[in-house]
Amino acid sequence: MRTYDFTPLYRSAVGFDRLAGLLESAAATRQENGWPPYNIETTGENAYRIEIAVAGFKPDELTLEVKENLLTVTGRKTANDEAGGERTYLHRGLAERDFERRFQLADYVVVKSADLADGLLSVELARELPEALKPRRIEIGVPASAKPLIEGKKSRAA
Repeated sequence: MRTYDFTPLYRSAVGFDRLAGLLESAAATRQENGWPPYNIETTGENAYRIEIAVAGFKPDELTLEVKENLLTVTGRKTANDEAGGERTYLHRGLAERDFERRFQLADYVVVKSADLADGLLSVELARELPEALKPRRIEIGVPASAKPLIEGKKSRAA
């Protein structure tokens, strides 16, 4: 595994410490397995969707939590007590193990909704900029002394 040293970035860039921290945490974070698989797609200029394959999980076994720009999706499988533990499997291919997936969200990205259908958990996200950060048009004024006179007459000095 490669390791990256971000020390030169800290020495030469001012105000990018959060970005460097994100890069370091992404480099340090490793997913030991690729389960459950997921897709991240853009659905508009400021809209995104995360789809996670969670076949076999019920809505009450899944938890979504957003805290400080970190979206955490957790799946905790409840014990299957309906058969009283008398089930004998010849082959067990369905993964019914617990999981936790984390997604780092950019500033002003909020979770709009989450739906579970056909074994896919779809999480809708949108970037919502505050009014102070949105571009706005500023009119350019002209001072009264610089305005041309339409009906003015020049006076002649005698």
